[in-house]
Amino acid sequence: MIPQQWVSPCGNKCTNKYSALTKIPWRVFCKKGCNSDGESWEECLEDCNQICYKDPVLKDQQWSAYIDRSPGAVSYSEECFRACVSGCSYKFDVKPEEADKVCPNRQTKPSTEPVQKPKPKPQLVHPIDPPDDIPGTSA
Repeated sequence: MIPQQWVSPCGNKCTNKYSALTKIPWRVFCKKGCNSDGESWEECLEDCNQICYKDPVLKDQQWSAYIDRSPGAVSYSEECFRACVSGCSYKFDVKPEEADKVCPNRQTKPSTEPVQKPKPKPQLVHPIDPPDDIPGTSA
C-alpha cells in the first residue's frame, strides 16, 4: 500500500490544499469536514459550525468556551470554518465557488469577557440582642 492510499481522496485534497507547515491546523479542520457524520452538505456545514464556534461550557462564564477546544480567537474560528467547509465540499463534490459563498451561522464567538452580574446592595444589619449565655462585652 502506498502512502496516498492510507488517506481518503477527500483527506488527500485537504493535505494538498493545506500542505504548508503553517497551514497544518487548517488541514486538520479540513479533514474534520471530510470525516463529518453529516449525510448531506447542510449537515456537514452544521458540523463545521459546531466544531469551530463553541458555546460556553460553564453557565454564565463566556471564557469557558475555550475549554471545549475551540480554535480560540475569532479569526481562528473563521479560518477553521473555511477549512472545514473545504473538507465538506470535497466530501460532497460541491464546487469551490459555492463553498466560498458559505457563511457560518455565527459570525463571531461569544465574548471572552466574563458576564458582570450587578452587585447586590449591602443590607443594613440590625442589632440583635445576644443570647443570655453570651456575654455582652468583649474580653
